[in-house]
Amino acid sequence: MARLPDGDRPPHDGTLPAAALRGLGAPGRPFGVYVHVPYCTTRCGYCDFNTYIPSEAGPEGYVGAVAAELALARRVLGDAAPPVATVFVGGGTPTLLPAADLAAVVALIDEHLGLAPGAEVTTEANPESVDPAKLAALRAAGFTRISLGMQSAAPHVLATLDRHHTPGRAVAAAREARAAGFEHVSLDLIYGTPGETAADWQMSVETALDADPDHVSAYSLIVEPGTRLAARVRRGELPTPDDDVLAERYETTEALMAQAGLGWYEVSNWARTAADRCRHNMGYWAGGDWWGVGPGAHSHVGGVRWWNALHPARWMAALADGASPAAGRETPDDDAARLERVMLEVRLRDGLALDATQRDAAARLADDGLLELDGDRAVLTLRGRLLADRVTLALAG
Repeated sequence: MARLPDGDRPPHDGTLPAAALRGLGAPGRPFGVYVHVPYCTTRCGYCDFNTYIPSEAGPEGYVGAVAAELALARRVLGDAAPPVATVFVGGGTPTLLPAADLAAVVALIDEHLGLAPGAEVTTEANPESVDPAKLAALRAAGFTRISLGMQSAAPHVLATLDRHHTPGRAVAAAREARAAGFEHVSLDLIYGTPGETAADWQMSVETALDADPDHVSAYSLIVEPGTRLAARVRRGELPTPDDDVLAERYETTEALMAQAGLGWYEVSNWARTAADRCRHNMGYWAGGDWWGVGPGAHSHVGGVRWWNALHPARWMAALADGASPAAGRETPDDDAARLERVMLEVRLRDGLALDATQRDAAARLADDGLLELDGDRAVLTLRGRLLADRVTLALAG
């Protein structure tokens, strides 16, 4: 189950320190908006995201609360607020909402904060929650990019993950999104599910690529505490994912992506060209600024980060009272900020800009075959991508 980190009590009105607003929107500080839609028809057994099925919380009043939080963002950011370069609507299953509600969310972002020309506007979607008519309506509403949760093409793997779409539905939805005019279509995959074979995974990647996406994300399965999957593993019904198998799956993924003309730009993400990279996520990894709207959404502005109350009812109640829905806030110290910068930037194909204190460690990592050095930048090798945590600790130490 989703849990919030510890943090300081945020101001009632959400006010940010003046230093956090200084330089907002400057070159190298992209500004985005993340919108969390926490509703799902059912909860997948592996998922620990902040989600609610209809019997726990319904979407009534959701769009009105989004409007209230965006008005709050405008008040807090004031004249420093730059146009929104990227929007990412995630979940949950955003496309459980009617297309008109999602269109209203985009319109509200434009009304309160303003969308920059050429803004990237993404929605996540489960394949069974969209059809050609809905996709056409979303495209007309300003969505430019869709990320479809495929996970696998093997029926028994989907069953283990508690996914309810048929294996071919994700590919069909990707093609329908293209036909609707989406500029960018991404498919999400998960590898290492108990019972998945090497042949299952190869088929899944090849099936995804047959849909001709310009972007694919592939993540190793993590058995999160508190999930149904974790309970099944604990009872011995399913084995724990094996690290060597996960490494083999990743190597297979890289080889198949390269054959199809997609290059890695972040450890778990591949794109056909630089223009096909997810700009919103690049903002996260590059230390940009974003406002997170919705239950449990996280925000970051000028080194200050905060997170909203988890439950939709608490989030809505705070906004109805004219208060910030934030449940906690923190400003990481220099050591924590350094570790985070290394952890995020080293995962990127563009690499980490080394400072003088990191060059000796980087040279040793290069000798071990984990890094390639390009001037003052360090880029992970394929083996380094498999051991990214080790590289991070060595460079941040």
